[in-house]
Amino acid sequence: MATLPQTDPLSHAHDFLGASHDDNARRTRWVVILTAAMMVGEIIAGYATRSMALLADGFHMATHAGALTVAAAAYAYARRHSNDPAFSFGTGKVGDLAGFASALVLAIFATGIGVESINRLLHPGAVAFGEATVVAVLGLLVNIASALLLSGNHHHGHHHDQGHDHSHGHHGHGDNNLRSAYLHVIADALTSVLAIAALLCGRYLGWTWLDPVMGIIGAAVIARWSWSLMKDTAGVLLDRTDRHVAQEVREAVEGPGDARITDLHVWRIGPDAHAAIIAAKTSLDQAELRRRLTPVHELRHVSIERY
Repeated sequence: MATLPQTDPLSHAHDFLGASHDDNARRTRWVVILTAAMMVGEIIAGYATRSMALLADGFHMATHAGALTVAAAAYAYARRHSNDPAFSFGTGKVGDLAGFASALVLAIFATGIGVESINRLLHPGAVAFGEATVVAVLGLLVNIASALLLSGNHHHGHHHDQGHDHSHGHHGHGDNNLRSAYLHVIADALTSVLAIAALLCGRYLGWTWLDPVMGIIGAAVIARWSWSLMKDTAGVLLDRTDRHVAQEVREAVEGPGDARITDLHVWRIGPDAHAAIIAAKTSLDQAELRRRLTPVHELRHVSIERY
């Protein structure tokens, strides 16, 4: 197989980290600090006041702090090893690995909320409405601050095959590591909002049943987010073919009618980068084939075989 020269911009540079990698890493570190501070404060206050509501929310935040720490560690690891030759296609997918792990944590979190909510719906008990409302409001404020920190460069993981215009520069799935951190924060915020609504209704209207019902609704929404993140990150980790970019490659190479692609592999190797292996039946030289691929901005690592 003939490969492109190393001087070619579509060739063998292996730093495929996203353009906003370092900025996203900094944002995530701040969110870890905020979440950890809130977690420690709630656990200490819980022991001091003997409040199970405070303790439960504090340990619940600990799971999110752990997942966010994994996201921060993934950024650091990817940067530290970005040019390590031991990684054949760089470390651009480390964030997707962390995102997949976070999706599993979200799924466990959603399952736990759902099971406990159903149990409380079937076996209602006393709720300390005032104390629990204060905890929920404090948690919501921390999550709003965290979401604002993470939202600057957040992308929602759009699929290429949904008809989006990809004729310009950096775009695509976005940073799944940042997306996973963002979803953890939003999931926490959602549970706080639902809890506040349920607690206020329980305190002033006597609707104690609303608290577990809101828990079930929140668990279902978080489970849906978890599945979406898990599906997207698993596709990247398994080198799923990016159909939109593959179609762009076919159109660019075969468009003039003097070349036919016989084998094509296109997959994502970083938030803003794709790799491709192309086998083409043509009399054209590689320089012309490379020229035709220039408009496909997603491609950062290409190997070509012609015969």
